[in-house]
Amino acid sequence: MNDQHSVTGFWQGRFDEARLQAWAESLRSRLPASQVALGLVFMTPHYFPHASQVLELLRVHARIPLLLGCSGCSLVVDDQELEDAMGLVVGLYDLPGAVLKPFAFNQSHVEDARSPEDWHRLTGLEPGEVSGWLVFADPFRMDCERWLQHWNAAYDGLPVVGGLASGNPGEHQTQVYLNGQANDEGAVAVAFGGGVDLLSVLSQGCTPIGQTWTITRAERNFIHEIARRPAYQVLLDTYNSLPATDQQKARGNLFVGLVTNEYQEEFHRGDFLIRNLIGADPTSGSLAVGAVPRIGQTIQFQWRDAAASTEDMTALLERARRRVAGRTVYGGCLCCCNGRGQRLFGVPHHDARQIQQQLGPLGLTGFFCSGEIGPVGDHNFLHGYTASLALFVGNHPPPPVPPPATA
Repeated sequence: MNDQHSVTGFWQGRFDEARLQAWAESLRSRLPASQVALGLVFMTPHYFPHASQVLELLRVHARIPLLLGCSGCSLVVDDQELEDAMGLVVGLYDLPGAVLKPFAFNQSHVEDARSPEDWHRLTGLEPGEVSGWLVFADPFRMDCERWLQHWNAAYDGLPVVGGLASGNPGEHQTQVYLNGQANDEGAVAVAFGGGVDLLSVLSQGCTPIGQTWTITRAERNFIHEIARRPAYQVLLDTYNSLPATDQQKARGNLFVGLVTNEYQEEFHRGDFLIRNLIGADPTSGSLAVGAVPRIGQTIQFQWRDAAASTEDMTALLERARRRVAGRTVYGGCLCCCNGRGQRLFGVPHHDARQIQQQLGPLGLTGFFCSGEIGPVGDHNFLHGYTASLALFVGNHPPPPVPPPATA
């Protein structure tokens, strides 16, 4: 699907100014002059001391008008997931007709904003000017949940896709990048508009089990009754209805799926917000979950393992392929949970290769996150154990190819 609208590269090893300059020039030469609209860069923590220099080298020698990204403990490029590597990945994207506007913000902006209009003023953008946001944020010095609640109100119904930066395990240090600036706090974002849409594919890695139910009694993060029965009993019946082999797979891997948009006749994969099943009390019949469920909300139990995650990703990518049929996909960005990769699947490059098989060849860059951002229904959420994919897609079909002239 990529007719040379992007180029990507992986720079491996330590910082070397002269060699990195030559590499950036070589990367840029693979796209015709003046075509690059957006550059994405993701660096491992080894580059923290040199990040600002790297950004300037890339901007100047790869001639990138808009560059953003963040740090990642592992990187993604095309069909490769470079787990625990040292280096950086860069993607250069030609986005014909796109109107891109960057925005950097931090915790003080989150605390000071009181209304959606405050965010419209800060970003300089009204909702009608945006098709979606690509965002990378520091997880340690910004209240990302609160910020995302604000943006769900300010840009209602628009996808926000991205991830929380990651660094060395056990160290509370990450970086976010915008043009020549490397910051250790806050967030960077780019709004997509004009001739290019930002489309989201969010794989939460779960397969639904049993049937859908309605929550009939709940408070705070506790579900007391489902379909006017003790919630624990409904969970137990669902588990016991599974074949013995599936029961073994599901043990310790059960989750709840909560519908975010009840105005549908049927609910399918991707309509549920997946959250942890924290505990179950047979005596009271209650379930504790990692969310605040509502009375009347639709619930379906889920399980997560490698096979379920593969099934989920495959189904959602097939749906995405149908959505973009006849449109040009200029590239993509994959934000993948640190808990996926070989830790979950036992093989390398799982998610990146699935994306290429379904949507490729696709110029893909990305990183392994401390948390992923993506929409479920009309609202955006922070997630764990997910793969959040942003696709840069032309919002008009390409013009038909004229027939050859006849003599």
